[in-house]
Amino acid sequence: MEKHFELSDTEFEQQFNTCKLNPEIFSHEAHLRLAWINIDKYGIEKAEKNMQLQLRKFVIFVGAKDKYNLTLTIAATKAIYHFWLKSSCNNFKDFILEFPQLKYNFKDLMAYHYGFDIYSSDIAKKEFLKPDLVPFG
Repeated sequence: MEKHFELSDTEFEQQFNTCKLNPEIFSHEAHLRLAWINIDKYGIEKAEKNMQLQLRKFVIFVGAKDKYNLTLTIAATKAIYHFWLKSSCNNFKDFILEFPQLKYNFKDLMAYHYGFDIYSSDIAKKEFLKPDLVPFG
């Protein structure tokens, strides 16, 4: 079990928003959890906005501003939402167990939508690039 699970959803979100979350526990899974919490609490439109603001603030705080990727942030939030709509889970632990591909095959999920490397694209880091293969639905 990852360390971010030691915090409740409220504690996790609050510590992240106030930049008090230990950066060492902000793993890929923790990114997914933050998106899940935002979608569950605020809906997809607000979640997409929140994720952008929250992640930008956090990467600046930890000195990793160059790692922020707008396309990846929005695409990941949309991916979580896609599976969130199919799920009957009321917590992230069960959700990630139901859809392990989000944790273990995330790059493959993104490659289904994008025929180019969104991870290292300078343009993708600065602006949202719509999928060129399969649109998010």
